[in-house]
Amino acid sequence: MPKPKIGFIGIGIMGFPMACNILKAGYPLIAYNTSEPALANIVRDGAERGESCAQVAKNCDIIITMLPNSPDVRKAVLGEGGILEGVCHGQIYIDMSSIAPLVTRSIAQELAKKGIDMLDAPVSGGQEKAQAGTLAIMVGGKEEIFNYCKPVLEVLGKPVLVGSIGAGGTAKLVNQAIVAVNIAIVAEAFLLGKKAGVDPEKIFTAIQGGLAGSQCLNDKLPRMLGGNYDPGFRIRLHVKDLTNILETSHELHNAMPLTAQVMEMMQTLMAEGHTELDHAGLALFYEKMNKISLKK
Repeated sequence: MPKPKIGFIGIGIMGFPMACNILKAGYPLIAYNTSEPALANIVRDGAERGESCAQVAKNCDIIITMLPNSPDVRKAVLGEGGILEGVCHGQIYIDMSSIAPLVTRSIAQELAKKGIDMLDAPVSGGQEKAQAGTLAIMVGGKEEIFNYCKPVLEVLGKPVLVGSIGAGGTAKLVNQAIVAVNIAIVAEAFLLGKKAGVDPEKIFTAIQGGLAGSQCLNDKLPRMLGGNYDPGFRIRLHVKDLTNILETSHELHNAMPLTAQVMEMMQTLMAEGHTELDHAGLALFYEKMNKISLKK
């Protein structure tokens, strides 16, 4: 049985390695991106060049988007020349962006009018795990659609169906809140250790196997110690996620004081021009406040 043809829209830091992994797994792929250099790269690696979102949708079986925010996804699907113009009954749309769950549900309703099923499947793991094909993938949608798409998603990482449409996005909001607070406390606590005169690397070795150990600690502390904030996941994108988290929490009257505090730290970094740094750059907020650097 031939593999379904995949349409991939959004060839960015995350989208490019994800699309590459789909190609490597032997799926035919048609790609589209608003930036020509990024599109040229994936075409060079074997993808067919798409001319618009609608044209990609018209020429594939499963359409995937990996875009920055809710307005970008809404435009790609419902805007002029969007996916909705190109799809026909029976196709499947998977949004792997991190957007507001209410936006996801509204898009799914519009697609359903044309007989299109949708999964929301945001990811976690950053550029490194996108390259390795080991992303955590949180999926919302119908079980039968998930099962059909699962082989494609497994090329990208570990997909888990967490509920109906929008549930994937909700799981991602939970994930991003935990990640933000975790990165902040790693910076906060290790600056305490360094200011007390203890080598942060030795503290790291001592605690990483205990209860304080985490993926955030393992991935982000080495960046802080090396002063390496090349983006795996940009601060401005985490601010976008925190905006969606806090808007959703306010709608539900659900208090999230720790998340709100980290949002203010990131806003400070944004105001200082650090929008494109990796979110491990939260350490810079603490370093400025405490007048000491974690960098070796």
